[in-house]
Amino acid sequence: MALTKLERRSRIKMRIRKKINGTAEKPRLAVFRSNKQIYVQIVDDLNGVTLLAVSSKEKEIAEKTGIKKTEQAKLVGKSLAAKCKEKGIENVVFDRSGYKYHGRVKSLADAAREGGLKF
Repeated sequence: MALTKLERRSRIKMRIRKKINGTAEKPRLAVFRSNKQIYVQIVDDLNGVTLLAVSSKEKEIAEKTGIKKTEQAKLVGKSLAAKCKEKGIENVVFDRSGYKYHGRVKSLADAAREGGLKF
């Protein structure tokens, strides 16, 4: 029996989450992408706390109309890196949440690396 896209992604996500854990010193960078938006959270799994969240719905990113979704993801990655620097977060563990490391997820990760995050 064939799996649906969502079932397949949730299986992959659980397989990844078994291995990846975020701590206060090295939190987890979790990505979620919908058809139109992209969301990123910095999570401390030991305490169960979201330290930081950035999305493409934020005012400075949402105002830019007519840009492609990969460009939008780059802006989110740069914004994330800037906010992490303000909070003193340098090292993170990247959690792609079952998505392929390609397209929007890759451009977000590259932009966050350019901004100074290490993962």
